[in-house]
Amino acid sequence: MALSTRRRALTALGAALAGAVFLPASQAWAGNPHRPRRPLWNAHAHNDYEHPRPLFDALDHRFGSVEADIFLVGDQLLIGHDSSELDPTRTLESLYLDPLAAIVKANHASVYRGWRRPLQLLVDIKTEGSSTYLELDRHLRRYPYLFTRYDHGRIHRGPVTAVISGDRAARVPMEAQQERRAFYDGRLTDLGTAAPASFIPLISEDWTQNFTWSGAGTFPAAERQKLLGITAAAHAHGQQVRFWATPDAAGPDRDALWTELLAAGVDYLNTDDLAGLEAFLDAHPSA
Repeated sequence: MALSTRRRALTALGAALAGAVFLPASQAWAGNPHRPRRPLWNAHAHNDYEHPRPLFDALDHRFGSVEADIFLVGDQLLIGHDSSELDPTRTLESLYLDPLAAIVKANHASVYRGWRRPLQLLVDIKTEGSSTYLELDRHLRRYPYLFTRYDHGRIHRGPVTAVISGDRAARVPMEAQQERRAFYDGRLTDLGTAAPASFIPLISEDWTQNFTWSGAGTFPAAERQKLLGITAAAHAHGQQVRFWATPDAAGPDRDALWTELLAAGVDYLNTDDLAGLEAFLDAHPSA
């Protein structure tokens, strides 16, 4: 089966299941007081919406960050990897905002019961950034107690921290706001600039555009030093680091690269393989 066909089949199955059992499933997950282990704050679910149960599969694997791609269609924010996959029933609200609000309510103001650290919701804008962000901002404001908020220089932490990635035109309206419920996903060019961590808390970059090593053989010393320099500069400024386009096929190369990323202090490991990263991080409990 072609990948796009398989994704559409999984999407249809997931939507059918969600429509049938959404409230009981969300309540059962949120109401479980005995989560067996700590959340995996280093784990980022790339293209989370392509899993059979968006959000819930990542939470079942204890991920600390999930990613949703959005398209502005009218006044709706539809979820999908490209425009050909859009379904008017798969909105940011239905797949993420409403379920998160229900979970947080059931868990007494946290996503993971007993853990106050926010879940990161990375929203990747696929349509024109400025107009899409302004509509997204209106959507986020409908959930006044859900999101970490910036208010005239102060940060008020909430159960979920929304970070805006994708089309760079979102930056202009975001920077103009004195009060907002989202933060900006920076790039390596933002390291060491005047932009504060209160605006850019996360630095994300394409691994393949900066490093040649993909996990096979020895990590070149010069590339290791470059990586250490990136994380040191970001952390000194109060920012976190994530790389996308890292190798994601199960095997020793991926494990070697993930090991180096953790050793260098990279804050989020990017994957589509939820079970694989969960097993890796459980085997590296110091992460």
